[in-house]
Amino acid sequence: MSSTTYPFTALVGQDDLRLALLLNAVSPRVGGVLVRGEKGTAKSTAVRALAALLPAVAVVPGCRFSCDPGEPDTGCPDGPHETGAGGQRPARMVELPVGASEDRLVGALDMERALAEGVKSFEPGLLADAHRGILYVDEVNLLHDHLVDVLLDAAAMGASYVEREGVSVRHAARFLLVGTMNPEEGELRPQLLDRFGLTVEVSASREPEQRVEVVRRRLAFDDDPVGFAARWAGEEDVLRDRVTAARALLPRVRLGDGALRQIAATCAAFEVDGMRADIVMARTATALAAWAGREDVLAEDVRQAALLALPHRRRRNPFDAPGIDEDRLDETLEQFADPGEPDGGRDPDPDSDPDRDPDPDGGGDGPGPGGPGGGGGLPPQDRPDVPGTPDAPLEDAVSGAPEAGDGGRPSGGGQQRAVTAGEPFRTKPLTVPGTGDGAAGRRSRARAEHGRTTGARRPRGGLGPLHLAATIRAAAPHQRTRGRRGPGLVVRRDDLRQSVREGRESNLVLFVVDASGSMAARQRMGAVKGAVLSLLLDAYQRRDKVGLITFRGREAELVLPPTSSVDAAAARLGLLPTGGRTPLAAGLLKAHDVLRVERMRDPSRRPLLVVVTDGRATGGPEPVALASRAAGLHASDGTASVVVDCESGPVRLGLANRLAGELGGVVVTLDGLRAEAIAGVVKDVRTAGDSRRAA
Repeated sequence: MSSTTYPFTALVGQDDLRLALLLNAVSPRVGGVLVRGEKGTAKSTAVRALAALLPAVAVVPGCRFSCDPGEPDTGCPDGPHETGAGGQRPARMVELPVGASEDRLVGALDMERALAEGVKSFEPGLLADAHRGILYVDEVNLLHDHLVDVLLDAAAMGASYVEREGVSVRHAARFLLVGTMNPEEGELRPQLLDRFGLTVEVSASREPEQRVEVVRRRLAFDDDPVGFAARWAGEEDVLRDRVTAARALLPRVRLGDGALRQIAATCAAFEVDGMRADIVMARTATALAAWAGREDVLAEDVRQAALLALPHRRRRNPFDAPGIDEDRLDETLEQFADPGEPDGGRDPDPDSDPDRDPDPDGGGDGPGPGGPGGGGGLPPQDRPDVPGTPDAPLEDAVSGAPEAGDGGRPSGGGQQRAVTAGEPFRTKPLTVPGTGDGAAGRRSRARAEHGRTTGARRPRGGLGPLHLAATIRAAAPHQRTRGRRGPGLVVRRDDLRQSVREGRESNLVLFVVDASGSMAARQRMGAVKGAVLSLLLDAYQRRDKVGLITFRGREAELVLPPTSSVDAAAARLGLLPTGGRTPLAAGLLKAHDVLRVERMRDPSRRPLLVVVTDGRATGGPEPVALASRAAGLHASDGTASVVVDCESGPVRLGLANRLAGELGGVVVTLDGLRAEAIAGVVKDVRTAGDSRRAA
């Protein structure tokens, strides 16, 4: 396989992505880029191509931490270094795998040598490798939260700290952070989204000519990578020189009071939390001015900075679409424009910039150095009349269909149109009994790398978090036989003990929702959807995977296979019609099949089955008996389950209670799901699990 990188200037379209990457190359203090988009949109290709544009790095010979010989890090573990001449190497792009451990990211201390010899023996991690280069995290939304926290803290502070039992190492870690993600596979928490400086949305072009050009260039590169790169070498050199020139100009760029007022007014108008957005916008606008070859920040720089820095900070919950209302942005900039600048500080003559790309789509054969700098903003977004935008009501975002105008009567074929979800509410978590070993999350108890220490054990493989007291207790009886002399402690590998910690795991929450005619009353189904929506919000906060099965008529349907994208589940829930008979057995059997497959795919992720029904079973021969046998399959597998009883009215049959008993789970009413009423449910679920184990 060829090691030749696809040229950055050969990328077609994706103006915002290219611009955001180049701005961070000019000023790494912007804070990195989060690239959101569907698969196959050149996200990874663009990031890898950027590394080739970065200037070579001067380094101290032999330093594993890439210290600058002109300003060596005084705290470098390989130091101290003397100021002087050094060698050069190309800028690196370091990739962080999704399954990496914390030690692989930050580095590892040899605790055996630290205890026995008092020596700080440190093996650098990926953060050290990425210093003064690019750190690329593909599928950052699938990375464990504690790793994302460590990563973003290092990016913000420009240093990495490794501390183990009083032994600490610090080294510089300044890098251009780029993360990519497919929103269909799950979202980042808003707190983590805010830590990325810029964000861009990418999607494949719908223009046939541009798609043709993408394919043509890719095939040409695959057939002859070296020759293709050579044809673009001139464009690459020009763009590389422009990055270098912009870096040199950056310290001289002036951010005036007028531009600062526009930045502050914009952040206030869009109600972003905290002050990070203001700082990022200021740094981005300054980098934009330097990229354009100017020493003053204009309103057009502030506008483009807002389009790149604010969309992901507008997000209030997982069902909000990231975006920013450009009309409102223009009004704010005009209102707070500096009257001393022409046209509010915007460039009065766009054609006066000789480097401006005449082709905004970037689809020409020669994009030139100005191609990525053309700006262009983001795709249409934030229109109040479009469901899913921040200005639209939440119920519109998840409904996806207008309410029926016939009072809730079937519209034909025993099927109703989808009804709007009721108002979501805060819930407390339902937990799976026992202690698991699943992926880190916030729902059920689990043995974990992070959490409270509950004991110690011998390490299996590499040494994890050291349990110092247990290690000393293991080594203490052997000091005389090992010939100990002086105050030092003679520690052998067999003495080391690793902490056993208990934290929280994420689970697979599989919803089985009754969409039959018995649930068809409009007010009732709206309340049901509101309850499921509330549980989905809770699943998002707990970092769970979710799946959605519905049953109505004659069969059950897997509406959404298990996924980390709870907003996809909410969208499918909103479009859910109702009507027909109640094939409860089919819904439970479908759930059993889904859970069986998921256990094979991910044995450590424990499931929680949530059945939303009134307990009725109709249609086919012996529907009640079939439902009972299907429930018994889940009980025999030990699946933790909760039945949400949707029965209403003065006369109640109590069928949901019977179903919960057959599942070996608990039952809770719709009202009982609310936070103030659910406290006993968690206890009941645990009790049910303990009873099954005892039996």
